[in-house]
Order: sequence, then structure tokens, then C-alpha cells
Amino acid sequence: MKKIFLLACCFLLVVCVSAQNKPAYVLYNTKGKKVSYKKMMRLLTQQDIVLIGEFHNNAISHWMELEITKDAKTQRDLVLGAEMFEQDNQPALDLYLQGKLSAKGLDSMARLWKNYPTDYAPLVDFAKDNHIAFAATNIPRKYAAAVSKGGFEALDTVPPFAKNWIAPLPIAYDAELPGYKNMLTMMAGHGTANMIKAQAIKDATMAHFILQHFVPGSLFIHYNGSYHSDNHDGIVWHLKHSKPDLKIATVTTVSQKDILHLLAENKGKADFIICVDEDMTNTY
Repeated sequence: MKKIFLLACCFLLVVCVSAQNKPAYVLYNTKGKKVSYKKMMRLLTQQDIVLIGEFHNNAISHWMELEITKDAKTQRDLVLGAEMFEQDNQPALDLYLQGKLSAKGLDSMARLWKNYPTDYAPLVDFAKDNHIAFAATNIPRKYAAAVSKGGFEALDTVPPFAKNWIAPLPIAYDAELPGYKNMLTMMAGHGTANMIKAQAIKDATMAHFILQHFVPGSLFIHYNGSYHSDNHDGIVWHLKHSKPDLKIATVTTVSQKDILHLLAENKGKADFIICVDEDMTNTY
């Protein structure tokens, strides 16, 4: 009986070890060295601003955003913000956070992304439950679309009240930033200079409203698509252009078949890299 018990224990140990050798994700630093979650959090909570770059449909991205936010709250006062809310929806978001608007009312008044209930509601509800300010940082999509068609000049006819939802014009713009140039390469001849400008007006607007809501002494955590902050481009460039002394850290998500070794192409994308198994279930 004792031998049977020992064999059973050995079997369970092998099963547990096997499960541990098949993780859903691995954390890396910018150089591609594996790093612990604890060490990542220690460094993130020393910053002024943390930008978390996600894959919009990746379950691990969204889970990690929530976990980072919860754990950061135990150490710092927080302000949150997200690409997924456009600036003209700030009043509706504020009403919801104040308990003056129901979830259904928020859905009616704000242009919520289709994956809001599964992927972003937990972050907003955490902010609501903990009385944390949450900034709607993105430009209203119709104005970004106008730039994509007609360049920055398309914003000349925007009504004065609507310009309050956009970064002050003219924005700082550098078409030679690696991220913008790479966008044209990825589009394989289908991209245009105005499409890059549309990306830039989003980046500039998100940076502007991050700074508008930033509270000295607090940690601002911002959630955005990874391309808006990868390689310390995009939003980061605009933040540094306005406030070069800010301490900013970035987190990004990448997907690989083999997550136990970070591919060279994914090194340097951010200060911390969440490398997710490419078979991970998507949220849509």
C-alpha cells in the first residue's frame, strides 16, 4: 500500500511539472531575458506613466492588464486611461464611475467597443469600485477618419467645441519615426501618408489627455493597442516631446509558437514583453 501511495505521489508530481512546462505566456525584459512578474511590478510601480500595449482580442493581454492594475493599486495611487474610450465620451464614463449611470446607460451613451463587456468592463468596474479616475484619451473616430482621408488639413473645419476632444493643433509630427515608416512597409503599397497622419493624431491625442489627467505622485496606467507604444514610439514619443523628464515604462504583447525563447524581432519592443502562445484563445 505504501508503494502504491508513493507511486501515486510520483505520478502527480510528474503531471504538475509537465503542466508547469506548458505555460500560456512568459514574461521577458527588453533584452529577451526571462523576468518574474514580481520584478516587473517592482519596476513598473516606480514610474510616472505605464503604457500597456495589448492585442485587442488576446485574453492574456486583458487578464494581465487587470492584474497589473490591481497589484499596482496596493502600492500607488492610480489614474487610469484607455484608447478604447474617445474623449467626447468622457462625461458618460464619469457618470458611470460616479454611480449616476448604469452599465446599460453607459452602453447607450458611449461608443463602447464590441469586446467591452469581457475585456474592458473589469478595468472600468475596478476603477469605479476603488474611486479611481479613468480618462477617455482617444480622438473621436470620425475625426481620425477625416485625417486619414484628407490629412491634418481636414481638422481645419472641425467645430471649436470638438477641438477640445483633440490634441492642440498643429501637433508635433515626425513622419520618419520607425513605427510610422514601418506601417507603410506592412501595408505593402496600400498605405498612404495620410493614414500615417491619422495614426499620429491618435497618438498625440492620447498623449495629450494622459498629461491632462496625470496627477504628480500618482501612477498613470494607460491601455492601448501595442502598436501605439511599441519601440517607445507613438504615444511615448509625444509624451516625451511634451514632458521629457517623465519616467515612462512600456509593456507589450507578442505572440509566438515557441514562447520559451523570445524571437529577435520581438526584443526591444517594450521594457517588458508578454510573450503569449499563439494558440491562446481569442476573445473575439
